[in-house]
Formats: sequence, structure tokens, C-alpha cells
Amino acid sequence: MSHVLLVDDDPDIIQPLKRFLCDHGLRVSTADCGRNMRKTLENSAIDIILLDVMMPGEDGLMLCRYVQEKYNIPVILLTALSDDDDKVVGLEMGADDYISKPFNARVLLARLKAVLRRCDNEPTEPAEESEVISINFGNWTLDVYQREIIDQDNVAVALSAAEYRLLQVFLQRPQRTLSRDQLLDLTHGREAKAYDRSIDNLISRLRRKVETDTTNPKIIKTVRGGGYTLAIPVTKKFKNA
Repeated sequence: MSHVLLVDDDPDIIQPLKRFLCDHGLRVSTADCGRNMRKTLENSAIDIILLDVMMPGEDGLMLCRYVQEKYNIPVILLTALSDDDDKVVGLEMGADDYISKPFNARVLLARLKAVLRRCDNEPTEPAEESEVISINFGNWTLDVYQREIIDQDNVAVALSAAEYRLLQVFLQRPQRTLSRDQLLDLTHGREAKAYDRSIDNLISRLRRKVETDTTNPKIIKTVRGGGYTLAIPVTKKFKNA
């Protein structure tokens, strides 16, 4: 299920469009400003962004540039402007498509799916994180290439694919509280299902590998009413550093 982020400050557009997209098999998150858009991008696995151009504060063109510089996520700009020069500027900012308001929801859906298909078929550039070769946390070191953790006595402990993804999520966001839904979204992406609580079992499995005492965890702590946090700082070693 593709995850769409709809960014618009007009509730008369956001609510009906969200319902329409959800009815057609898409998962939809919404944001009414640039700050909330950034927060959602940081905590969710987003596949495509529908981004309004005319918003107070940071406009859609500025936010489109931000997305292109920091994330590898396709963007479709939505605007009430019909000037071709504005559309050219938007496309030069890195937008994948440009749709004028008012729009037909079915036409928007078709173009959204076309962008997703095109992006799925394009080779992706390696992310900055791929240059990290190891990450230290507490008495452990994650070997990114071998996908295993090594203790202070140089003993390696293998990780399953799911455990590795979860640990990477925590290491990329140390000392921050992450809810179960955020962890599920960041580890499962399109495959995430509502009300799935399998993340708790995965946390338990990972704790058995990294904690000295799983009844009193010091590395991955439970936050009452919030979720979980990697409670210690991390340091990264980069390739050619």
C-alpha cells in the first residue's frame, strides 16, 4: 500500500481528497504546513507527496526544494496558479508533476499512480547513510556491511533482517521517543498494517541481543504511553573518514 503525504492548509481540500485516496487503496497522512510536513517525513515512510504551492510561511516551491535535497521522494505540486512560468519553476525545483486547481480527483489519482510507477522503475541513488560503515552505541558496534553487532570483546552477534531494520531506525534517531506506529511505519513502509503490534515482539528479540538485563533495559527503553527510545548516544564511522 503506497503512503501518500498530502500537504495543504485548506481543510476543504485535505479532508475530501484524503477520503478519496483512502477509498482507492492508498494510505494517506496530512500536514497543514511545512513544519508538520518535515515532522511527518522524519517519522514515516512516505512514497509520494502531494504539495500545495500557495501556503503561508514556507511555500510549496521552497518545500519541494527541501524534499529534493534531503529525501528521494517524488513530489506532485498542486496550485491555483495557471501561469506556465510558475509550472516551469516548479518542475525545475525537482517536482515530478504539476496539477492545477481545481482538479478532477480521478485525474489526480491517475497521474499520482503514473509517477509512482515511473519512480519504481528508476534506479535509486545510494543514500548518505550507505556511506556509514559502522555505528557505535554503548558497548556495541553495528557493522553496516556485515549487518551484525560486535561487543567490546569483539564477539559478533548476527541480526535478522527485521532486527537490523529496527536497530537502524533507533540508531538514526537516538534519544528520541518513537511510538509503535512510527516504528512500524519506518520498518515496514508500504507493508505496514494498522493496529499491528508485532513491533513489541521484535523489540523483545532485539533486547535479548543487546541488553545485559532485559528486565531492566538500559539501551532500548520503554516510554510509558509513548513507545520506545534508544536511550544512549551514538557515533558513526564513515567510509574514507
